[in-house]
Amino acid sequence: MSGTQAPLVAFEGVQKTYDGETLVVKDLNLEISKGEFLTMLGPSGSGKTTSLMMLAGFEVPTHGDIKLGGRSLKNTPPHKRDIGMVFQNYALFPHMTVEENVAFPLSVRKVNKSEQVERARKALDMVKLAGLGSRRPAQLSGGQQQRVALARALVFEPQLVLMDEPLGALDKQLREHMQIEIKHIHESLGVTVVYVTHDQSEALTMSDRIAVFNDGIIQQLASPSDLYENPQNSFVAHFIGENNILNGAVESIDGAFCSVRLDSGEQITARSVNVGGVGARTSLSFRPEKVDIEGVGPDHPNRLPARVRETIYLGDHMRVRMQVAGNDEFTVKMRFRAGRAVPRPGEEMFVSFAAENCLALDPVA
Repeated sequence: MSGTQAPLVAFEGVQKTYDGETLVVKDLNLEISKGEFLTMLGPSGSGKTTSLMMLAGFEVPTHGDIKLGGRSLKNTPPHKRDIGMVFQNYALFPHMTVEENVAFPLSVRKVNKSEQVERARKALDMVKLAGLGSRRPAQLSGGQQQRVALARALVFEPQLVLMDEPLGALDKQLREHMQIEIKHIHESLGVTVVYVTHDQSEALTMSDRIAVFNDGIIQQLASPSDLYENPQNSFVAHFIGENNILNGAVESIDGAFCSVRLDSGEQITARSVNVGGVGARTSLSFRPEKVDIEGVGPDHPNRLPARVRETIYLGDHMRVRMQVAGNDEFTVKMRFRAGRAVPRPGEEMFVSFAAENCLALDPVA
């Protein structure tokens, strides 16, 4: 949270259990600023959706408190929280027109009919559905139905909008298009959004900050670029983007860097991010685009022999799958350049990487 402005949303020591024994959310402390787009990202069962449902009022914390605008939500029912909701299944009323669906939150709030119509049409125009207000939801495509659900969540101008896997039912191309649309709407309105997804590329595209959940705990909370470039543990490194892993033990530590002896015998220098000390096991993390496979002299400090297993053409780059230091699935993204030879399966060569692009993290079991 930037500056000294009070957070719009604050989770304070929140825990949740359904059976009295297993904590689905273990100890959630999280502040969300007004106007922020925060994504709760994690695998199924990580606690992200439960956290969102507690904020919405559909689940009750077992312990701790959730505050909205500085006020506890403990005794506030969902319909009085001034929160808009967008679900994956849209939850539109099939017997109502599109315009009536969008106006529904206004009718519940006793807004007069003429203002309902005006605000509903304005909201539909905002999501690029002007002129479709008289149709029924069944007459719209999936992407159009999702836009209606978004317009309905925004029409009463809530201070907070919650989105639970809202694009999960759409095809890849439409999903990517809607990501940008939602981001633009957020930027133009300045509304605060809390977004839940298991799709890391979606989170990277849309968010101001991402809270990475696993096992009921936030593993790391940071901007998309910081999460990708500086993961603080092996789970985050694996879950955000593509990643290569080599295992070894720490031989020495010198400031921000350490020397690691790989299980295959080679010694390399890595950035010391999350290691237990000299002698401790560590897993080294490499992004495929940060590894080079050509033009490296024999004296380069981080240079490992490799055997090409497979090359895959992907238009703007080539994915080269290699055998490196006992890892048969080591991947390098190789950009095409004029005159650059394409590696052939079975070819023996070397891979190299700068020490700052090799992260020494907690060991992967």
